[in-house]
Amino acid sequence: MVEAAVPSTSAGAAATARAQGRYRFARLGDRFIAFLLDTAFLFGLFAIVDAWAFTRWGSVEGSEMRLTTASLLIAVTLNATVLFLYGWLLEAAWGATLGKAMVGIRVVGTRQGVSLSACAIRNVLRIVDGLGFYLVGTVVAACSPAHQRVGDMYARTAVIEESFRSVVRVAAIALWVASLATAGWAVPRICSVNRFVPPPYLSQVIIRVGRNESLAYFQVGSLAVHIQLASTSTGS
Repeated sequence: MVEAAVPSTSAGAAATARAQGRYRFARLGDRFIAFLLDTAFLFGLFAIVDAWAFTRWGSVEGSEMRLTTASLLIAVTLNATVLFLYGWLLEAAWGATLGKAMVGIRVVGTRQGVSLSACAIRNVLRIVDGLGFYLVGTVVAACSPAHQRVGDMYARTAVIEESFRSVVRVAAIALWVASLATAGWAVPRICSVNRFVPPPYLSQVIIRVGRNESLAYFQVGSLAVHIQLASTSTGS
């Protein structure tokens, strides 16, 4: 429960009780929809970042893409940085990510206005809440009177219902669509140019993806998955 998770039990309980009187806490269903919308937006950004990292520190040989250890580590690091900055800066500045703005919910502080440090803590602890495909965060929020996940409890934040102005929601939708459209336009163009730079370290090929005349394959180390392709030849 909230009282057991915050550093000061009595103060945390009192702050949560006051928040319950002032706000209407967001429903878990609304938070899940906002999460899906944010995931779709970030997918566009990740696709651009990954395409750049994979074509620069990975390589394409014929119809086979080879991903090195360096390319994977760089892609994961950049994705994690984008994910953190997206949640941290938008929630600190406006209290809402694009997904939250479209749904009509925002982040507030249970004791005072939401701060940069509180939003940083909240987003760093997604590492914990996200365990088991967000099973931990979902269970904790479902058991909390204020629907707080672990990150909310330690950051002393909560997610409430909010009526954003129409211009804010339209802007959020426009940015969301622009992210996916930009990814659809940019990724093929990034992948069409092989900018491979052999990494001085971590150059071992970890993943191979490709196809030949009859098979498509995906190989990680010594583990390979082969998919038989339908024959396009016709008999006489």
